[in-house]
Amino acid sequence: MAIQQIRLFGDPVLRTKADPVVDFDKELRRLVKDLTDTMLDAPGAGLAAPQIGVSLRVFTYNVDGEVGHLINPQLDLSEEIQDGDEGCLSIPDLAFPCTRALSTVAHGFNEYGDPVVIEGSEKLARCFQHETDHLDGILFVDRLDRETRKAALRAIRQADWANGGRGGSGANSEAAAAAQIKVSPHPTFGQAR
Repeated sequence: MAIQQIRLFGDPVLRTKADPVVDFDKELRRLVKDLTDTMLDAPGAGLAAPQIGVSLRVFTYNVDGEVGHLINPQLDLSEEIQDGDEGCLSIPDLAFPCTRALSTVAHGFNEYGDPVVIEGSEKLARCFQHETDHLDGILFVDRLDRETRKAALRAIRQADWANGGRGGSGANSEAAAAAQIKVSPHPTFGQAR
């Protein structure tokens, strides 16, 4: 088991667009294993490579007992939407209402370079959208409406982990206060402004 430290809000790697995977080799398979082990240990519904400091387009997921991974994902989103609370391992202990597509069709590759297509709705669709956003340097707080985003940033600034109480490699009160919201390149259903 290779549990990695999860980067926290304020760490620049979380705001950097990840590079596509080009080598489907032993090192990539070790990354997938490290991501899976770290996600299951956290525990979380998903974990993207940038969250452990690796700027590659890889994420793992654990939704309703289905554990898997996707490399170089591309998503087709439904026009139907869902609302619900969303959290993030890089923004621990906080959740806020976030609008997402109700279902997705995810295209990508497995750790051996074989093409994969996964259809998901509700929680799985939310997870795939959340983790793909991570690969583009987008955090779920970027998708919140203006008032909810203000509340989220205030809660982040006040969180113990943002003030050094929880350790971590990324966030501190200065980084949390100075962090900028990015505009998502993906549909935000009118929520991000």
